[in-house]
Amino acid sequence: MLKIGITCYPTVGGSGVIATELGKLLAEAGHEIHFISSSIPFRLDNFHPRIFYHEVEINHYPVFQYPPYDLALTSKMVEIIDQEKLDILHVHYAMPHAICAILARDIASHKVKIVTTLHGTDITVLGIDTTFRKTIKYAIEQSDAVTAVSRSLVDQTMEMLQVNKEIEVIYNFVNESEYVKEEQLALKQQYGIKQDEKVLIHISNFRKVKRVQDVIYTFNLVRDKVKSKLLLVGDGPEYSSMVKLVEELQLVDDVLFLGKQNNISKLLSVSDILLLLSEKESFGLVLLEANSCEVPCIATNVGGIPEVIKHEETGYLVDLGDIEQSAAYCIDLLTDEAKLTRISENAYLHARNTFHSASIVKQYLSVYDKVLSQ
Repeated sequence: MLKIGITCYPTVGGSGVIATELGKLLAEAGHEIHFISSSIPFRLDNFHPRIFYHEVEINHYPVFQYPPYDLALTSKMVEIIDQEKLDILHVHYAMPHAICAILARDIASHKVKIVTTLHGTDITVLGIDTTFRKTIKYAIEQSDAVTAVSRSLVDQTMEMLQVNKEIEVIYNFVNESEYVKEEQLALKQQYGIKQDEKVLIHISNFRKVKRVQDVIYTFNLVRDKVKSKLLLVGDGPEYSSMVKLVEELQLVDDVLFLGKQNNISKLLSVSDILLLLSEKESFGLVLLEANSCEVPCIATNVGGIPEVIKHEETGYLVDLGDIEQSAAYCIDLLTDEAKLTRISENAYLHARNTFHSASIVKQYLSVYDKVLSQ
């Protein structure tokens, strides 16, 4: 049995989901898991005797203009490393979590190994900022092991930071018991979706990088050919602008803004196609969630997306901004039931075979064993 500490952002987001689900699966496999974060990760919703949560408390001192979260996190990591005799401290995101973990490792009396998982934003956003570049490089190179959620992210990290460190690709995964297609006739009726209407769905944090406007423009073209509805799930800085765009295109009756939702698998179960037309994606966890619910995806050919979607087999890839092509693929699928069924089945099998949680957990355990043997 290993004692594993996990630090992640506790709010909604792919990295927090993966970190929490990984911790839960490791606990089920007999390991002892200690979550160290500023609040309980939102997916940590069930009691388990081998899962523990340690809150990072941030004190407000008059001398500080901003509360020192990083130092509070480091101190808590030191406390838990020594108190619980952790074997592994697995942190998600190079900055600030890996930096804090490395400092905690140097301070703690008990020896611990640091495993860092890169999810994307720490490289694609923070890595671009020259202010943080050396710090992120240091975090990666001083970790005992580093993983990334796609080959694309590894290549980007190497190119941008010139790091002298092996980075292993371990893909994301979903909880197969949660993401499964179920009949949702009542849910369709609640949203006013008619039996003869097809359903497109987009799920994101409504940031500019997600290009939600391209999803709406695509749907505008699809609706001219196919009776359909568009579900927009999520919230964020672009939300108001997208509401305004829907009004301008006179799509108010057919576009449903649902805000943040927890019942993602149910919403996917009423959907026929998921659209993800981002300009950057290190992996695109929502693609895997959709595929697990037998929903094919149409997405941009960027970042790690081509590692998730097999073009014309499990879904379709389009060039960034090519609204006409994304609409054409939608119309083709929605008007050809046999093809839609075939692509949906392929997507489901690909999700279950290539990204199965049991396989992913084994890969992480192999990384843990490797660093512990060093």
